[in-house]
Amino acid sequence: MTNQSKAILYGLSAVLLWSTVATAFKLSLQHFSPIELLLYSGSFSTLLLGAILRYQGRFHLVFQCSRKEYLLSVLLGLLSPFLYYLILFKAYDLLPAQQAQPLNYTWAITLSLLAVPLLKQKIGWQQWLALVISYCGVIVISTEGKPFSLQFTDPFGVALALISTIVWALYWILNTRDKRDPVVGLFVNFLCSFPFVLSYYLLTTELRVPPLGGLLGAAYVGTFEMGICFVFWLMAMKLTTSTARISNLIFLSPFLSLIFIYFLLGEKILPATFIGLILIVTGLFCQRIK
Repeated sequence: MTNQSKAILYGLSAVLLWSTVATAFKLSLQHFSPIELLLYSGSFSTLLLGAILRYQGRFHLVFQCSRKEYLLSVLLGLLSPFLYYLILFKAYDLLPAQQAQPLNYTWAITLSLLAVPLLKQKIGWQQWLALVISYCGVIVISTEGKPFSLQFTDPFGVALALISTIVWALYWILNTRDKRDPVVGLFVNFLCSFPFVLSYYLLTTELRVPPLGGLLGAAYVGTFEMGICFVFWLMAMKLTTSTARISNLIFLSPFLSLIFIYFLLGEKILPATFIGLILIVTGLFCQRIK
């Protein structure tokens, strides 16, 4: 198997797993509150990343970061997993999965907009076109096909889903300053986020024995969405001879996700969801016009 074939295999594996997480979020939130799901899924993910580093013989790099890198990890850990997943899980708790998932997918648009003031990048007509098209899709999905009424099914849930894209975009913009091995950096970020997560959990939630269904869901979310998907995607980008070909695979994810949402959650997929998702993906394609 050539490196490009391996890259496509890793990329498709990551996309397939990412496509299941919206369903996993909703199923897990039937047993857990958002902060409980974050606490347990983050713990599973941290253990997995530590095991990967140990297996690769690179765990010692965790202790060789500079003071500046540790401080950066505190900031990154505050943004994600703490704030990002806490807000995202609450959005999924309030909204149908078929709404929360596409709305969160607009983070790439948010990233390009925030890059203007924070990274001093210029915004071209492609970005403005992408912005208009994608957020038309957001309105179509959020109003369940009644865009001119501007009556959102759950305004607070929609706001949280869109706020999560800002947090996620900020995380990746700040992450450009991190020159460490990606898995090492992610592991240290998760470690630094744990005090924030645990403190919020203890302040807001009564202690209880976690239900088995919730633990299984948290294990899936932590292992795949927060862990293995990230590693698979890194491997794909490392092995590929064409970054664009691998990057385009990500556009399969939201459509595959609707299939899992329909069959596993039993949500009836509204025509507005499909139309809005096409608009969002079209907007993301517009960003790639050169």
